[in-house]
Amino acid sequence: MRLAIPIEKLIDQLVLLPGIGPKTAQRLALHILKYPEGNALALAQAIIDLRSQVFPCKRCGFLTDVQPCAICRDDNRNHRIVCLLEESSNVIAMEKSGYKGEYHILNQHFQLMGGNLHELSIEQLRLRLDETGAAELIVAISPDIDGDILARYIAEALKDKTNLRITRLAHGLPVGGDIEYTDEITLKKALEGRKEI
Repeated sequence: MRLAIPIEKLIDQLVLLPGIGPKTAQRLALHILKYPEGNALALAQAIIDLRSQVFPCKRCGFLTDVQPCAICRDDNRNHRIVCLLEESSNVIAMEKSGYKGEYHILNQHFQLMGGNLHELSIEQLRLRLDETGAAELIVAISPDIDGDILARYIAEALKDKTNLRITRLAHGLPVGGDIEYTDEITLKKALEGRKEI
């Protein structure tokens, strides 16, 4: 069955969002069609405002609408620890963990096959580390092959910074996980990263 062209256009756009399949996109489009006009216009304006008013913080790279961002303006954070992340969305997860240091966000996902490792600005990261006087850089990159290569690349590029401890997030079993159902790579990482009780 063919839907009205504007509905199909909206469905086509919604399907491009992560986690939205064709059926969900169709339900959302039809739901938006039922919205009162004011709500639909407010949704459209929120999307326009998002695109025009949100930008990376010049200091850390986190998405913000003010310079510097709220995290960089927070005097209660530990300026001696900087956490390196790929995407701004990772900051939300780190904040939930209770982390209270600073951030440096690349706002780019690196892929070995894409060959975009050379696009990483090590000089910008160096300036950030010097500016904060960081004693530790936590490389909080995804625990996959691309993340491991990126972490090693960063560690190698910063090896001359002798007063800087470069660490990587631990890999291993999730809390509440069952060893019986754990894949061998995760179990191997858990064994390598074990610590004394």
